Amino acid sequence: MSLGMGLALFGAGLAAGLAAIGTGIGNGLVISKVMESMARQPELSGQFRTTMFIGVSLIEAVPIIAIVISFLLLNK
Repeated sequence: MSLGMGLALFGAGLAAGLAAIGTGIGNGLVISKVMESMARQPELSGQFRTTMFIGVSLIEAVPIIAIVISFLLLNK
């Protein structure tokens, strides 16, 4: 294995790992703030929940895109 391929493997793993860490932090912040909002205004909990699911799904898209880009870089 050449040095370039080794660095590519390292970079792909690093990108996927950092994306997973960022997603975990982002989901935790979003969910905690939504729970706080639902406690403060229970009559709007349905709207908060819907918005939370949309936000969490967008946050979850980031590591999927990072993994796809990593695989694309490895195949070059």
